Amino acid sequence: MTKKELRNQVLQQLETMSLDDYKKRSEKMIEQLMKQDAYKKAQVIGITISRFPEVDTTSLIQAAWDAGKKVAIPKCVPRTRAMDFRIFTSYDELETVYIDLLEPVVEQTTAISKKQIDLLIVPGVVYSKEGYRIGFGGGYYDRYMSDYGGQTISLAFYCQLNQNIRIEEHDLPVEMIITENKTIDCQRK
Repeated sequence: MTKKELRNQVLQQLETMSLDDYKKRSEKMIEQLMKQDAYKKAQVIGITISRFPEVDTTSLIQAAWDAGKKVAIPKCVPRTRAMDFRIFTSYDELETVYIDLLEPVVEQTTAISKKQIDLLIVPGVVYSKEGYRIGFGGGYYDRYMSDYGGQTISLAFYCQLNQNIRIEEHDLPVEMIITENKTIDCQRK
């Protein structure tokens, strides 16, 4: 099965989830993430503003703010497929861009370097237990992670785990995957 076929299969499966189930499972993952040392120690967290059927990150962002952490979200540069993470402090500092993604308004947010992000929450669609992932097809995170030195964790519904991921040269694994059922330390695999 190709990456595209596998991505589409998992996305179709995720879209059958009820909104109530989606919220409950997302909250379980957020609770587990907040127990991790990587989260507790992080002063700056890099994360995307999720949209269904991705794990809902709304409560995580609010919890990070409440804990005095800084939250950085990516501004994508489609021409180069690069990302510029920016500190944001309010949903009023966001704008809707292509594919209905919410991104920071450049004039209202502050750029932050990779070295300043302690924990990167990496989105994706399909994951292997070794931490390899199939994203949404743009390659943005693989490019960003190529010289990122902080910790990487993904939040994924258990049904997103699949061992049939074909690993390519540019693919980089995350260090941990947290599902609603378990936490997988990918570095121990």
